[in-house]
Amino acid sequence: MIGLATAIAVLGGTAGPAAAAADSKLTLTYASKTVRLTCGPVGGGHPKAGEACATLRGIGGNPAKLKGGDSLCVLLYRPVTARLKGTWRGKVVNWQRTYGNSCEMGRATGVLFQF
Repeated sequence: MIGLATAIAVLGGTAGPAAAAADSKLTLTYASKTVRLTCGPVGGGHPKAGEACATLRGIGGNPAKLKGGDSLCVLLYRPVTARLKGTWRGKVVNWQRTYGNSCEMGRATGVLFQF
């Protein structure tokens, strides 16, 4: 099914100054591509790490809250699964979603999976 959420989970963690200051270390994967992303300080192998961290800050580290864009995609069904795992400010993040093709994934996730 196109755009079907196959699994979404943002688990546990404590809020407060210590959690807000905690490093965020994430692994992002789709198809056969994988990249590390760190936020606080910004780094890792993501080519747009600063923008990706800003996007995650805006949604509290929860990819399920991403607002997709409005670009057009071809109706070609070649499913791709995007995965984001790791920690965001002291909280464990384990998210994945399957999209109908890479264009749909890019439209829905913006800069996060542009690598």
